[in-house]
Amino acid sequence: MGWPSQARQDRIGGMPARQELRFCTSGDGTRIAVAAIGSGPPLVRAAHWLSHVEHDLESPVWKPWLAELSRHRTYIRYDQRGCGLSDQVISDFSLDAWVSDLEAVVDSLGLRRFPLIGMSQGGAVAVAYAVKHPERVSHLILAGAYARGALQREITADDRLEAETLVNLIRLGWGRDNPAFRQVFTNQFIPGGTQAQHQWWNELERLTATPENAARTLAAFHRVDVAQDATRVGVPTLVLHARGDASVPFDEGRRLAALIPGARFVPLDSDNHVLLDSEPAWGEFMQAVGAFLGNDAGESRSEASSLTPAEREVLARIALGLGNLAIAQQLGKSEKTVRNQVSSIFEKLGVRTRAEAIVRARDGGAGRS
Repeated sequence: MGWPSQARQDRIGGMPARQELRFCTSGDGTRIAVAAIGSGPPLVRAAHWLSHVEHDLESPVWKPWLAELSRHRTYIRYDQRGCGLSDQVISDFSLDAWVSDLEAVVDSLGLRRFPLIGMSQGGAVAVAYAVKHPERVSHLILAGAYARGALQREITADDRLEAETLVNLIRLGWGRDNPAFRQVFTNQFIPGGTQAQHQWWNELERLTATPENAARTLAAFHRVDVAQDATRVGVPTLVLHARGDASVPFDEGRRLAALIPGARFVPLDSDNHVLLDSEPAWGEFMQAVGAFLGNDAGESRSEASSLTPAEREVLARIALGLGNLAIAQQLGKSEKTVRNQVSSIFEKLGVRTRAEAIVRARDGGAGRS
């Protein structure tokens, strides 16, 4: 993966002391902003609407998410095209383009296998990616997600009018100084939020995308349909959904779980589309996710246990930051022998870079003395 450069990061107030930021280029040339925070095995979040990887660091809404999901892992997220720090001049707002962006992020980091989170609209992207690349996704987590966009469901004429009105409301009021228009969406995402959380979310909406980009993005989300893809998901899947979700109906989350073979469904007692750390459902969510990913950490340990004693000696010195020549001198080997052992270690651990090997080694306890 190559970054963060340290396997263990100091934490301040529960948050890692810093975030690493870089850019990658999607298939059509769109630049995508990618951020990593924390240390350990990777955990990737598919992009969703309304994200800003820098602005989120001080968010009273997203900061607890960043702190918790980076506690034992390198939490990787990126801004969707047309949002945040990613390119704003966009012509393609489609599911294929969003999946291509996720592919570019994963490939740019050299990730071999990882758990994937799809929240809200990102759930459809995560499902499509998991079907296309089952060898890459170890676990699939879908939170507040859906298979069918608002205009792909069995809806009434009033439902259709509401969906179309929200798109036009964005075009009219998204960029205005008066937050009244944006408050409509804030009330859908975090109705139970505090005044400070509502103010921050209103500002996020204004900062993350232009009115036209936001409107075109929402219109594209309304047309998404991954119901057929969902039936072909072949990786362990956990679906969580709030009963009172005002943005994505609870029944859509339940339907998504029913489509995915073997998926586990966890209903949450909340009215918030984005869970807040002050509500009981927050603890239930994090406990369910932690238990679901527990086997993934075991996979990492199992891969490390496949190393020979000689390879473990080399890996321990890699974790200390030593180069091949220094390792060879310490162990009384030729540099070529060490180089061959390093290649074998990379293959067994499923890593491509020395920095990623250091992360895996230190996560397993090597190199701390």
